[in-house]
Amino acid sequence: MKRIGVFLCWCGSNIAATVDIEETMAAARKMPGVVYVDHNKYTCSEIGQAMIREAIAAHRLDRVVIGSCSPRMHENTFRKTVEAAGLNPFYLEIANIREQCSWVHKDKLTATEKAISLIRTAVAKAARSEPLFSTEMSIERRALVIGGGIAGIQAALDIADAGFEVDLVEKEPSIGGRMAQLDKTFPTLDCSACILTPKMVDVAQHGNINLITYSEVEKVEGFVGNFTVTIRNRARSVDMEKCTGCGDCYAKCPSKVDSEFEMGLAKRRAIYTPFPQAVPNKPAIDRANCRYFTSGKCKVCQKVCPAGAIDYEQQDQLVEKKYGAIVVATGFDTHKLDNYGEYAYGKHPDVITSLEFERLVNASGPTGGKILRPSNGQPPKNVAFIQCVGSRDKAKGNPYCAKICCMYTAKHAILLSEKVPGANAFVFYIDVRTPGKDYEEFYNRAYEECGATYIRGNVSKVFPDGDKLVVRSVDALSGALVELVVDMVVLATSVDARADARELAQKLSITTNAYNFFNEAHPKLRPVETQTAGVFLAGACQGPKDIPDTVAQASAAAVKVVSLLNKESLLSNPTVAEVDIKLCSGDMSCLAVCPYGAIAEKFIEERHGREIRKRRVAEVNTALCQGCGACTVACRPGAINLKGFTNEQILAEVDAICL
Repeated sequence: MKRIGVFLCWCGSNIAATVDIEETMAAARKMPGVVYVDHNKYTCSEIGQAMIREAIAAHRLDRVVIGSCSPRMHENTFRKTVEAAGLNPFYLEIANIREQCSWVHKDKLTATEKAISLIRTAVAKAARSEPLFSTEMSIERRALVIGGGIAGIQAALDIADAGFEVDLVEKEPSIGGRMAQLDKTFPTLDCSACILTPKMVDVAQHGNINLITYSEVEKVEGFVGNFTVTIRNRARSVDMEKCTGCGDCYAKCPSKVDSEFEMGLAKRRAIYTPFPQAVPNKPAIDRANCRYFTSGKCKVCQKVCPAGAIDYEQQDQLVEKKYGAIVVATGFDTHKLDNYGEYAYGKHPDVITSLEFERLVNASGPTGGKILRPSNGQPPKNVAFIQCVGSRDKAKGNPYCAKICCMYTAKHAILLSEKVPGANAFVFYIDVRTPGKDYEEFYNRAYEECGATYIRGNVSKVFPDGDKLVVRSVDALSGALVELVVDMVVLATSVDARADARELAQKLSITTNAYNFFNEAHPKLRPVETQTAGVFLAGACQGPKDIPDTVAQASAAAVKVVSLLNKESLLSNPTVAEVDIKLCSGDMSCLAVCPYGAIAEKFIEERHGREIRKRRVAEVNTALCQGCGACTVACRPGAINLKGFTNEQILAEVDAICL
C-alpha cells in the first residue's frame, strides 16, 4: 500500500478565498492511500518546501500530491523538493486547484467540491506512479541564428562574445533587416544606420560568427543540444572569394527593376547589393530579371568584372550542420493593403506607406532625404497620416495593436516639420498608445513643438481632386464631418508575421498563434523559449515590438543559449512514449500524428514454426519525443503508453473523478 501525503496551498488568498481548505483536507484524509495531509499559505516558499521534506521523512511518505497552482508554474520546484527528500521526482503529482478551480468559480461550495475531485484524481494517479529516470546527452556547442535583422545580429554577437561559434543565416543578400530601411529611431531620433551599421560590421568581423547570407533553412532534425540543420545556400552567381565589392558589375548592368529595399520608389540592377552599407558588400544576381538567365544574352557583368567573380554556372548548395541551440529572429512583414481601396493606395502616387515615407526621408533613399511628392517631385505642404491601417481592424485587418505605429507616426510628423519648414501634419487616430520610456514625451513633442494636428476618427475615404488629395473622416470628439485637402497621405501600416512563418514553424516543430507569430513557452515566465527545447525566439517574429524591446529579447535569448551551451551534458525528458511491440500492429498511424518526428518504423524478426518473418512495428526516439501523447491516442491497439501518464493512470483518474 502506498503512503501518500497531500499538501494544500492557500496561494495567499488566490485559492483559500474560494476553496474551503479545511473541508478539502478532511476529504483528502479519507482517500485511499493518504496517510498525511497538511496545508501552507505559500507552499512554494522555503518554509512550505521544508514542511514537505520534513513530512516525507517523519511519515515515511512514498508519494506526494500538492494542490496548488498550475504545474507549469512550480512543478520543477516541487520535483526538486521531493528529490531532496529522497524520493524519485516523478512520484510527485500536482492538482491544479487555482487556474482550474478557484479562478473559474465564484461559489465556494462548488469550488470546494471541484477541488476535492481534483485532489482525488491526483491521488489515484500518484498511487500508480512509477519511478522515471533521465539520461545524459551530449551537446553540440554551436548555435544557429535564423534572421539577420537587429534581433538576429544582437543575439549572434552576444552568443559569440560568450565564446561560442554562431552561424547567422539570412535569406537576403545582406544582413540589416527592417532597421536598415529606417532613417531615424524614436524616441531619440538618432540615425538608424549609425547605430546599426557598426553592429553589422562587428558581425562580419567577429571570429566566432559565420555569416551565411542569401540562404534559407531547408530542414531541421534532431533535438535540444543536437539539432541537425540543412541550409540551402542559394546561388548568387558571384564567387564570394574572388569578388572585391568594387561595384563595376552593377554600374554597367543594363537591366533595371523596382528595388525592394527602396519599396519600389527607385530602381536597382539585376546584379545588385541592396543598399550602400550592405554586409557583405558583395552583389548577387537576381536570376528572375537578369537578361542572361531570361534570354541567354548579355553577360555584361562578367565582361566588366576585373576579378572574374561572375559565375553563371553556380548552383544552390545544401549544407548540413549540427547545432546545440537555435534562435529564431525572422522579423516581420508590413501589412498588405490590397483590401484598402478606400485609401487609393496603388491608385494615386502620393498615397504611400509609412515604410515608403522612411525611404523618402532617408539620406541614402531615392530622393536623397528630401520629402517630395512622387507625382510631381515637389515638397508637400499638407500631409495626412492615417494610423491603424490594418491593425485593430476585425473586418479586414488584424484585431491586435501593432504597437509601433503611434510612435513612428509621431516621428514622421516631427521629421516632416524639420525637412519641410511650414508643412502641416494631420494625424488621424483611434487612440494614441505610447507604452515606453520617454514615449509620451516624444508624442507630446509632435503636437506641442512641431504643431501636428491630431484628429480622432477613422478615415472613410481618400480620393483625388485635381493635383490634391481629399481625406474624408468624422471627428469622433465633436461629431463634425472632416474633409481635408492635402498633398500627400501616409498610411501607418500594421505589423504582420512573415509570410513563411508557419512553414518555418513546422520545420522547427514550434507553434504559431492565430496570426502566425511564433508562440513562446510561457508569456510571463518563459518569454523567449518555445515548447521545443533548445529553440528560442527574439524580436518581432514573436509579436509586434519596437527596437529596444527587440534588442532586449535578443540578448535574453542569447543568455538562454549560452546557459545551454555551457552545460557539460543535458538530461533527457523521461516522460516519453514507449511501444509494446507485442501489441503493435504496425499500421504506423502514430507516425502521422507525431509533431516532433520522434516515431519511426522498424522491422523485427519473429519465428513462425520453421519460418522467420519480419514484422513492422513502431519505434520511439526518446531523444526527440516531447511527451505530448498524440501517438497514444492515435494507436488503435493501445500499444503505446506515455511514461508518467500511462493508460492505467489515466483510467484511474477517470474512475476517481466519477466517484
